[in-house]
Amino acid sequence: MINFDFHKYMSKYVKKEDKVTYLDKAREIKERFISGDLSYWNKLDTFVSKKELIKIINITDYIRDNCDVFVVIGIGGSYMGSKAIIEALSPMYNRNGPEIIFLGTDLCAEEYYETFEYIKDKRVIVNVISKSGTTLEPSIAFSLIMDVMGEKYSEEELKNRIIVTTDAEKGKLREVATEKEYVTFTVPSNVGGRFSVFTPVGLLPISVAGINIAKLLEGAMASFERVDRAIEYAVIRDILYHKNKYIESFTVYNSKLYYFTEWLKQLFAETQGKNKLGILPISTVNTRDLHSLGQFFQEGNDILFETVISIDKDKKIVLNDYDMELNSLNKIAVDKVGLAHFNGHTPSGFITIDEKNEHTMGELVHFFILSSIVGALLLNVNPFDQPGVEDYKKLINDELR
Repeated sequence: MINFDFHKYMSKYVKKEDKVTYLDKAREIKERFISGDLSYWNKLDTFVSKKELIKIINITDYIRDNCDVFVVIGIGGSYMGSKAIIEALSPMYNRNGPEIIFLGTDLCAEEYYETFEYIKDKRVIVNVISKSGTTLEPSIAFSLIMDVMGEKYSEEELKNRIIVTTDAEKGKLREVATEKEYVTFTVPSNVGGRFSVFTPVGLLPISVAGINIAKLLEGAMASFERVDRAIEYAVIRDILYHKNKYIESFTVYNSKLYYFTEWLKQLFAETQGKNKLGILPISTVNTRDLHSLGQFFQEGNDILFETVISIDKDKKIVLNDYDMELNSLNKIAVDKVGLAHFNGHTPSGFITIDEKNEHTMGELVHFFILSSIVGALLLNVNPFDQPGVEDYKKLINDELR
């Protein structure tokens, strides 16, 4: 379950009368989600069919039994969502099942060299993810790792060790998979990369990590019951934006949510950062970053606000010196830092999950997806494209021709 507090340390920046001006627009957007052109975001089969869900669960068992390292190749939305969920819900140490390595996220030769050295004597299964099959970084990663895999396994064995997640019908990867008879999963045509956590793009790696994807999906669908709060959050962000709050920090007090904030940065930057509009998302992990960025939050340029994501229940560690649990001290920090920043002209909104599990993380992910879409509509930009991302790709590809 998710709880929201968008008032306590936000009140003098966002007033009731500010929200009133959004009532008609909010009502219109809600209708689009309930019965209009956006209603597909409330349907599970938008993301994954029952057939593919069963296929993911079945192939997970094979992967976990037959490899030491599961290499996931993708960039942006093709890996960020699954990485976020895996890091949030997996043990820090001694994880059960194959090690999951994400590759194709950069062009760093040292990383590739060390990765290939590490996996050369291990059992490896590869999942390459790309809708087009032509994105530079994953294409290079797939080409390089196929050289490694070709030295380790026969063509016949590779049919059991290469999994392709791509467009249903077309593209370079679809052609390769068909020719080589590799196992395939489909990237839904109407779900962009940053929204693809609940598609085979995200669900297969998450499932291989030993996380219950059925409960994750249950949480996602349950979050639609809070569409009013998703709209409210988007409205508050828009109000702050028009009051010259141009930077939002997604702030967490649990380091295992760090990659979740990385996914949030992509989600909001790509969904809303268009036409010279939008809020710049950044991330902070507290209390660590209070000792680096905290000075700016307290006394720096007055263009910042925070969305604090915290967890109510945590492991029991007793602090004898203070006669309390460590998590109780962490909650005190959440509140008092919020108060200090509020007094220093950085308002904070709070989103709290009762405990960190598959259901609540599914709720949280879909809540932010819905809210990011609403925020883009309030800015009058298309929530579902990212044309600016193509500019650097074109310049690189022109140089390589």
